[in-house]
Amino acid sequence: MARKLEGPRQPLSQRRPKVAASKRSAVSRVGRKATSGPGPKATPKTKPIPKPKRASKAARRPSPDALMVYDQLLGLYPDAHCELDFATPFHLLVATILSAQCTDKRVNMVTPVLFSRYPTVESLARARQEDVEEIIKSTGFFRNKARSIIAMAGALVDRHAEQVPSTLAELVTLPGVGRKTANVILGNAFGVNEGVVVDTHVGRLAVRLGLTRETDPVKVEQEMMKLFPRDRWTMLAHLLIFHGRRVCEAKKPRCSECTLAAICPSAGIGS
Repeated sequence: MARKLEGPRQPLSQRRPKVAASKRSAVSRVGRKATSGPGPKATPKTKPIPKPKRASKAARRPSPDALMVYDQLLGLYPDAHCELDFATPFHLLVATILSAQCTDKRVNMVTPVLFSRYPTVESLARARQEDVEEIIKSTGFFRNKARSIIAMAGALVDRHAEQVPSTLAELVTLPGVGRKTANVILGNAFGVNEGVVVDTHVGRLAVRLGLTRETDPVKVEQEMMKLFPRDRWTMLAHLLIFHGRRVCEAKKPRCSECTLAAICPSAGIGS
């Protein structure tokens, strides 16, 4: 039987999808309900907002004036200084590299032995790594440190006629030398205030004293450089390190013995 011809078919992209009767009725019911007026709104289930913790007295204290902090610390430690023993910029550079994750006291026990064995830059540059490792083993990370100080000495021989450079740009190109180490050398061996040395003590006290909220050493240094005059940058680090080692310790600061307690926003955290 011949099929009845129909008119032109609608393109597929324009055809309306067939909707089942049950779905059409559901849609119409929803439509009627929506137009019949606003119904009661469903309240979504949410977790209760926790009550904010009450700020402690320390948190409510204003941050002390930066120069007041400096003056009080200078009164406490007028002889604050770099506690790494050194006779030359090269000695200080080696000692500073060794001091990473190690106490200055331990480094000061190791460096006399090291420099008696390798008295010149060239002799250290030519040293066998195994021999250097044995001498500095007690400072920790001794393999990396031995590699760094030998390579650093070699760079001084090759590029600087065995002399430690006195600029930040040149120092940070030496193996094992970053900005913090360069600041130590410039401030203590050459009397150049290029930046603020931010070690664990300086970073901790800067936050506790309300001088910054930053925890990244680079950002801490940037803020400290804005707060203090340039000619105080080197001494500032010594003062904070002295106080951090003697009073404001990491685990349990001795706030009851601290002369800065009256102006410190964190006073009482050690009690």
